[in-house]
Amino acid sequence: MLSLFGPPIDLTDLSYFAQADTRPRRTAFCGRVSTKDNQNPSSSIPRQVALASQRLEKEEKFVGYFWDVESGMLPPESRGLGPQEMYDSLRVPTPRDGGLQDLLDRSELMGITHVLAERSDRVARAMLTSLTVEHELQKTGVEVVYANEPTGGTLSGRLRTRRYGQVEAEVYRTVMMEMSMGGQVQHTVGGWNHGAPPDPYVAITDEDAPPPARGRFGEARPKKKLVRHPDERRFDTARELCRLRREEHLRSADIVSILSADPDRYPIEGRWTHNRVEGLIANPKLTGYQVYNRKASRTGRPGFSQWNPISRWVWSPSLVHDAVVSLEEWKAAQEVTAGFRAATTGGPLLRIRAAAGRLGLTVTVVDQTESHTRHRIGDRQVVLPVPISDAVAQQIIENLRAAA
Repeated sequence: MLSLFGPPIDLTDLSYFAQADTRPRRTAFCGRVSTKDNQNPSSSIPRQVALASQRLEKEEKFVGYFWDVESGMLPPESRGLGPQEMYDSLRVPTPRDGGLQDLLDRSELMGITHVLAERSDRVARAMLTSLTVEHELQKTGVEVVYANEPTGGTLSGRLRTRRYGQVEAEVYRTVMMEMSMGGQVQHTVGGWNHGAPPDPYVAITDEDAPPPARGRFGEARPKKKLVRHPDERRFDTARELCRLRREEHLRSADIVSILSADPDRYPIEGRWTHNRVEGLIANPKLTGYQVYNRKASRTGRPGFSQWNPISRWVWSPSLVHDAVVSLEEWKAAQEVTAGFRAATTGGPLLRIRAAAGRLGLTVTVVDQTESHTRHRIGDRQVVLPVPISDAVAQQIIENLRAAA
């Protein structure tokens, strides 16, 4: 910015009159659409490019195009993880050099000096994320410019406009989440299913449900309810599986062996596995109630879902489909499962963790089977049986002390 109080004579011919930027101006485009279903990327992305281009200098062109078809609620490292085939199938006329994380990783190598976006929520709807992106780019001398912001005036005025826009984006995000959650809750209360049906059920369209409203992109998905699988053996199998855990206190490896030994009596698509057995035992929909919000899929870690506590689950107020087990039977099975987990995480293992902690080491699980768990203790890996006996725990503790 030029000083308002310049010299009394013309000094522009002096070499150091103005600060010279030795880097040539290189500007990249940054854009985003929420999802390929809720917005049309083939029209939205070019529109964003056209609006951002208004802030380019005369004769200037973008040196790179970085855009995602992803939720603005995700952090940069969780964005743009879709396969290239998905982006190719969208037939967006704007080229794509990567997503937001690629822009952060490559901006310095590409010599980028400016990043242009239509507005701040195209970077992220969460204010902390957009501020973090701006901060990371500024550390390498990259200026972030939003096309909907005014030019000129004071820096404080421009900053106030930007922060208001970022606050507005985050408030909008929160409102949308509240409205979406409210709709999902009512969907559950009405007895309609979310996700894939558990093995003993199939999901069918509820003809008595209110007709779905037609939106911008056609009719919404019909509401579906759970009914018994046409193969009654599926229902009997799920009931027996839960009984084996609840009454006989069998682990999943033993249950898998029993079910796999008699495929005609206990049918399954594919084969019985640990995850299938544990997933069915833990699924509260087997009680005849519809249940939602058991998992939080958006954790910030790609490929990971976080289990919500039962206190945050949403239950239908009454039975809405045939029950495999009663709610009391389901609860009893969960208590047995909890006892198994306590045997692998408490007692002897707590002693090992405490001993390692005194030596400045941490104990983490690398992988596990029904009979053994591999732990990393410091820079070493140790395979321990499940459950861990006191003798084994004492030996591990002594080994840690000897190696210290």
